[in-house]
Amino acid sequence: MMSSAAQPTNEPKDWAQDMEAVARLRDRDGFMRIYDHFMPRLCVYLRGLGAGEANAEDLAQDCLLRLWQHADRFDPARSALSTWLFRIARNLYIDRIRRDRAWQHAQQVVEQAAAEDPQHGASAERFTDHARMRQRIQELPAIQARLVRMSYFEAKSHGEIAQLLGMPLGTVKSHLRRAFLHLQSKVGGGA
Repeated sequence: MMSSAAQPTNEPKDWAQDMEAVARLRDRDGFMRIYDHFMPRLCVYLRGLGAGEANAEDLAQDCLLRLWQHADRFDPARSALSTWLFRIARNLYIDRIRRDRAWQHAQQVVEQAAAEDPQHGASAERFTDHARMRQRIQELPAIQARLVRMSYFEAKSHGEIAQLLGMPLGTVKSHLRRAFLHLQSKVGGGA
């Protein structure tokens, strides 16, 4: 008979102690054990759902941030920690898809403007669209304009932008969300 201290290697780890420590004591060591174990698994899962590499990483980080913020909501009697986390990740992915569809038109115009060089064969209409979009981006608050340029003209992920600018990832995402909502209203309204 096996002692209670020894666990076979093929059995899943019981995360209840770490979760309780995170929920009650804001235990960083417990959180880091959870993070180190689940971060790569969440990225693989999200890529399997269709998220790109950078998106999967951003969503996995958001998922684990939610764990940190709401660890007290986890109930080990209702589900395994993995089930709880994968459900959060899936919901975040679905929310991102829904939000991205609302931004699709504005993003397409920005991406076209980034991809086209108006001096090398673009039509006059495309040049005008390009110039209008650049003007609309210039009208954004300075930080939003900078983040849009970094994200779409320089093809940097949200995580890369946060690291380069020393900003929290959530702040980068919030600024970009507001910027694209503004651009979408201008493009959609024909202004």
